[in-house]
Amino acid sequence: MELDHVTFAGPPFEEELAIVASLPDNLTSLLRQVNGFILFEGGLHVRGVCTHPEWHSLSSVLVGPRALHALYPALLPSDVPFAQDCVADQYILRERKVHKLEAETGELSFMDLSLPEFLSAVQAHPVEVLGMQPLLRHRQEGGALKPGQVLHVYPPFCTKEAANGVSLKAVPVQEAISYLSELSRVVSSLPDGRQIQITVVKNERPGT
Repeated sequence: MELDHVTFAGPPFEEELAIVASLPDNLTSLLRQVNGFILFEGGLHVRGVCTHPEWHSLSSVLVGPRALHALYPALLPSDVPFAQDCVADQYILRERKVHKLEAETGELSFMDLSLPEFLSAVQAHPVEVLGMQPLLRHRQEGGALKPGQVLHVYPPFCTKEAANGVSLKAVPVQEAISYLSELSRVVSSLPDGRQIQITVVKNERPGT
């Protein structure tokens, strides 16, 4: 299909990778044309069949210690987390249909769209389908997402305090997923209305 607003395209498709045999044919057909991409300067990141860069690698979230099904109980080993949005919410292919995983809470919702239908909806209505409002605000504030980055939101959108406003910061996607999966584990174990405490740790580097 024709894609507009592509701001990053992945490296060549690595046919020899073991995951290829387990991917839906509609996804492999797309990735053989363009091996993953970023749309709208970070609005949507579709992963590719490659080893490097790791943040773009579909293998890194399908198998191994960072596999998303190991971090989120709602996911199955057979699910394919083919894409993510600007705040690291994940888009999953399950039985050729697209589902959305809320990264903060671990909740999985059925979008009732095939992969081509999802991408067509993204092209037609990107802000609504992808929830791009945080990214648009980040741009208005002079920020930008580099390839491999998503937005860290504080306080998390799932908290009552977020209604009073949030801060946005570009962070590496692996760092974001590690934090969000732990947050979802805590949030999912608590009844509605229970308070949680989030401690912000500032990393200090010599000479800074």
